[in-house]
Amino acid sequence: MTDVRNSKITTTEPPTTAPNLGGSTPGPTPAPGPLTPPGTAPRVDKRDPRYLALRNFAISMSIFNIIGYTILGFEQPWLWPILALAVGYGAEIIIEMVSAAALKRRPAFLGNGAWGMYTFLLPTHITALACNMLLYANDRFWPIAFAVLVAIGQKAVLQAPIKGRMRHFMNPSNFGITITLLAFAWVNVAPPYHFTENVPDVIRLMVPIIILTAGTVLNAMLTKKIPLILGWLGGFVIQAVVRHYVWDVALWGALVPMTGVAFVLFTNYMITDPGTTPAAPRSQFMFGSSVAVVYAILMECNIVYTLFFATTIVCLSRGVFWWGKWLVDRRRPTGLEPVASPAAVSLPVPR
Repeated sequence: MTDVRNSKITTTEPPTTAPNLGGSTPGPTPAPGPLTPPGTAPRVDKRDPRYLALRNFAISMSIFNIIGYTILGFEQPWLWPILALAVGYGAEIIIEMVSAAALKRRPAFLGNGAWGMYTFLLPTHITALACNMLLYANDRFWPIAFAVLVAIGQKAVLQAPIKGRMRHFMNPSNFGITITLLAFAWVNVAPPYHFTENVPDVIRLMVPIIILTAGTVLNAMLTKKIPLILGWLGGFVIQAVVRHYVWDVALWGALVPMTGVAFVLFTNYMITDPGTTPAAPRSQFMFGSSVAVVYAILMECNIVYTLFFATTIVCLSRGVFWWGKWLVDRRRPTGLEPVASPAAVSLPVPR
């Protein structure tokens, strides 16, 4: 899900963040080094934390799916994750080739052999597996394929000028799932028991603890998104308390989603997508808190699939904000600095 096209990783620039379930790689694109031929994508450094995060998240998703289909009780057909990966890989490569031809540049997966293709497809690997894992479409695969195509394709369309660089602003997997849920009323999200259906109670308790521990370590050491997580969790607790005292919602009923595997996955692997969330700690905290506020509003409006819709709305608002900022900046005069009036000029005091 993380798009290495949007952040070419080299040793020439220290990394700041890393990708996750959301599907994006943050950070500016460094210029090719002096030994890089023109038009060739810089080689990804194996020691770069962003690459390590990409790799670790991809491995985690793969292992979780293998365990899910063999032990936990995933209900989708076992062939579907393979088909989802095939759809995702094909779509990512074709879209990149079309974009490269339109912009008259070399495709990002060329120039570094098999390693370049491998690193290019890591985000797609995560996106495809996540869409298949989190959606349930009974015995029909094409809605899953639709979600994967939307998640990958929107990165080339829904972009905004963020800090002087065009970047996609919609969380890829979350957006693909959201559009699929809106387009097909009979498609549902994976049920809560989906992640712990066929295991004893002890393992059922261990699954969210393991996911929480692994996700927290990755976010603390690689993605640096702990402020966002704190804003989201704190805002979620506050909105539950407010809804309890204002709208007489059962407090424990409002808080119980935090105990589920789906909530833990969403908190540690979805909402923290660095490519579509702010980098500054304060802005991260506000982003997470905003998702909690929108979640509360949607809950009071009796809207289902609230986690996905809330994230989509906040990401969309962030994109609109950056476009608005760009339009405002364009209207500002860009000429020379105004000359100070004679009265404002300080003259030397005679001695």
